[in-house]
Amino acid sequence: MTQNTFWQNRNVFVTGASGFLGSWVTSELNKRGANVVGLVRDVSKTGKDSLIPGAGLNFTVFGALEDLPLLTRAINEYEIDTVLHLGAQPIVGIANRNPVSTFEANIRGSWNLLEACRQVSTVKRIVVASSDKAYGEQPKLPYDEGMPLQGMHPYDVSKSCTDLISQTYHNTYGTPVCITRCGNFFGGGDLNFSRIVPGTIRSVAEGKRPVIRSDGTLIRDYVYVRDVALFYLHLAEAMENKDIHGHAFNYSTESQLTVLDITRLILKLMKSDLQPEVLNEAKGEIPHQYLSSAKAREMLRWSSHITIEEGLKETIDWYLNYFRGTQAA
Repeated sequence: MTQNTFWQNRNVFVTGASGFLGSWVTSELNKRGANVVGLVRDVSKTGKDSLIPGAGLNFTVFGALEDLPLLTRAINEYEIDTVLHLGAQPIVGIANRNPVSTFEANIRGSWNLLEACRQVSTVKRIVVASSDKAYGEQPKLPYDEGMPLQGMHPYDVSKSCTDLISQTYHNTYGTPVCITRCGNFFGGGDLNFSRIVPGTIRSVAEGKRPVIRSDGTLIRDYVYVRDVALFYLHLAEAMENKDIHGHAFNYSTESQLTVLDITRLILKLMKSDLQPEVLNEAKGEIPHQYLSSAKAREMLRWSSHITIEEGLKETIDWYLNYFRGTQAA
């Protein structure tokens, strides 16, 4: 079964459809002929469909994950077959400043979404975005899927809860769920310049020293967003095999890069001799995180398609074109 055949005319509901990952996923679904219904809470002046080629939606449902009747209506009326739950408040700093709004969107939003799916019989598969942050800080690395979920800070806890609630719906009600726990993804279209990759690229493009909020030694996994989007579609297709329902899958390039490492790699690729400014003021961050993707390789026959350097080159090109466009406008 080819990807195009699988997705052709399939009704897909994407939460967070106008977000960073949601836009790339939507673009890939559109290439394959899916009917994409997107949940969008806030409307940006710069729509992602104008930033990511082909990211437009067949239908847009305006509303919040906190609204259970809205979710149930949309999933039922559009006769949704596949749900990709990507919507969340994703920024650690925002979660630390106001945990309640993050808990409402990420935790209540997830049980609402799963409850709506439980009530609508057309839904055949649900992929829920958890995070490597759901593991919290562990004494042994890399993270594997058998480790306990023990987030300690607001964003991390919201993802631990999302993950456990998803497992609950599968274990208790047989809801057809799979869970993803991905590393830090980067790529074009991310206009949250507080993140290290877009922030560094913008600083260098403006001739300014890139700013690192931490001490620069935090170790993370990084993976290119287009690679992540392809993984989501592959996982959804693999859910034709019901034996994988209820499983969580890590996904990353299995890299271990410090914040300084990835900043310096961007500086090298942009041929810049600027030096980063290290503020050492980040709070509530886990010092060392990286994932094992062995389970995805073994059970899903999937591994990373795009190296970090290849992804960064594409990302830098995207932002330089974007900056030229905004300057011209």
